[in-house]
Amino acid sequence: EVQLVESGGGLVQPGGSLILSCAASGFSFSYFDMTWVRQAPGKGLEWVSSIEPDGTLTSYQDSVKGRFTISRDNAKNTLYLQMNSLKPEDTALYYCAAGNRWTGYVYRGQGTQVTVSS
Repeated sequence: EVQLVESGGGLVQPGGSLILSCAASGFSFSYFDMTWVRQAPGKGLEWVSSIEPDGTLTSYQDSVKGRFTISRDNAKNTLYLQMNSLKPEDTALYYCAAGNRWTGYVYRGQGTQVTVSS
């Protein structure tokens, strides 16, 4: 059974930091591009960041460049998103997904809520 389980979300003040994790199982994690997407209240799914299978190439949405860092540990089948200098507009349900925005997402987790508010 394929599972993607996100964790690490929560309530944080503007300017704060969070680290999201995504534990993968049931598929060959190290062979896939992995992606973080998010969905804010009342809005559609939005691509945030992607990383290639060996972790050497990453890409970011312009609004998070310089603040967010995506990484992966293929030995632990885990994807991460370090989020710094958080803003209220980063508030969303964050999902990890196997795949990328060009070819589509094969699997997606249930999400972890990030709320940025004072």
